Amino acid sequence: MDDPEIEAIRNARMKQMQQQYDPKSQEKIQQQREQQNEMKNSMLSQLLDQNARARLNTLKISKPEKAEMVEQMIIQMAQSGRIGSKLDDPQLVQILESLNQQMPRSTSKVNFDRRRANLDSESDEDYGI
Repeated sequence: MDDPEIEAIRNARMKQMQQQYDPKSQEKIQQQREQQNEMKNSMLSQLLDQNARARLNTLKISKPEKAEMVEQMIIQMAQSGRIGSKLDDPQLVQILESLNQQMPRSTSKVNFDRRRANLDSESDEDYGI
């Protein structure tokens, strides 16, 4: 009752799953990622001066997603020919400010209900805690 097409799809999917969990393919994928990171870092070291690089590394620690976006943006600018020489720190700050203006602000707020906190502290005193 099995359809040959369904069986072919099932076999292809099994092959794909086996390749995903194959340690050799995982190592290969990891090596490709490392090579891409090395290429990105070498390009950024050619495009940014020491102070700008330090600022970007600081940004990477505090906001990794934003730093990744800035890195990709700088690489794309260089590939399109919009960067002629190394970017210095004020130029990087200018890029960051333009990116901040383009990105919508997060509207999430933290609300602290003082009444609830006040009630909790009173109930703790009632029980001798």
